[in-house]
Amino acid sequence: MTAAKIIMNEIKGYHRFVKFLIVLVSLGALASLVRFVFGLGVTTNLNDTFPWGLWISFDVVTAVPLAAGAFTLGAIVHCFHIKKLEPLVRPAIVTGFLGYSLVSIGLLLDLGQPQRCWHTMVYWNPHSPMFEVSMCIMAYTTVLFMEFLSPVCEKFGYHVPLRLLRTLEMPLVIAAASISTLHQSSLGTFFLIAVDKLHSLWYNPLLPLLFWVSAMCTGISIIIVEATMSHKWMGQPDESELLETLAKILPWGLMTYLTIKLFSLFALTEGPLFNRPGLVVLFAVEMLGGVIIPLVLLMNSNVRENNRLRATAAWLVIAGVILNRFNVSMFGMEAPGTFYYPSFIETMVTVGILAAHVLFFVLIAKYFPIFEHHPETVDYSIPDSFHKTDKGQAAHGTAASEA
Repeated sequence: MTAAKIIMNEIKGYHRFVKFLIVLVSLGALASLVRFVFGLGVTTNLNDTFPWGLWISFDVVTAVPLAAGAFTLGAIVHCFHIKKLEPLVRPAIVTGFLGYSLVSIGLLLDLGQPQRCWHTMVYWNPHSPMFEVSMCIMAYTTVLFMEFLSPVCEKFGYHVPLRLLRTLEMPLVIAAASISTLHQSSLGTFFLIAVDKLHSLWYNPLLPLLFWVSAMCTGISIIIVEATMSHKWMGQPDESELLETLAKILPWGLMTYLTIKLFSLFALTEGPLFNRPGLVVLFAVEMLGGVIIPLVLLMNSNVRENNRLRATAAWLVIAGVILNRFNVSMFGMEAPGTFYYPSFIETMVTVGILAAHVLFFVLIAKYFPIFEHHPETVDYSIPDSFHKTDKGQAAHGTAASEA
């Protein structure tokens, strides 16, 4: 049987939802091809008034914090030594790796001349936040790829590379946290130059700090939603006890964000705040639905212990951050009387990228051990192998040696 037939037989056995995702990814790939063939001017609604559209607002500015679970959880587990959360690390790393890989695709699609993307690595402009973000995204994607290699090596029994990866685990975690802190905040730095364009409800000098804190809150929320859905729809282990711990941490991040936001809004912001009713409504929905309501919910122990309510609060945080990034990068930048809406090609590309993220996560979870990594079942005394420790056999071996 040829490789093509094996793959086709495997696809036939997939769930209908997975097949639907494959169709969406194919349509997104076709739309991307159309964009590269005919160019940005023909296939998008971008112009001199709106040089950044859906691909930047969602595929980059929003997708980057949505992939922040890897560095957030890595720092919590390895830097603060909350080791019991380690079973959640690998799914978070996969989510982060997929997220940043697709962010890179979104950036290539939005470049007028994507064939010159390598110029960033050769012609440095250290004074530009775009240069810093592009370099950090490349570096962080590389770090996530190296972290993702551990389950790959375990799957195929590559013991020597696995030993090396375990040796590099802590340096990789530190590098990931440092690089992520830089570019998560620098995404906010982008908009500090838009003094006369970004509305005063969002423009303030602490925007980089707000972007970083909100990214950490989003990362924790994504992990909660991801683990809950993986258990419900994919039959993966129930990590409710671990998610309760994350749900206790999340309110502190939300309170920090709310404090900084209110301080910057009333003490540092210049210009009118409530002169545009539409933007005021968007701001109110963002703050109430994405920060205050989930904060109140998660301060209740009954909510933290209930899978559905805990996931609902996490979804609210995610929705709030998505709206915040659109408010900053799109709605808050629009002058009165102007309006941007994405073209069909822009929409299909974004739908394809979203579908690709879900599809690849499902396939990686199906074929690689990303949910089986529980520290209590792994023998770390032998760093170049991965196997479960049979306590009964270990005890029997000890008794035999003593005899």
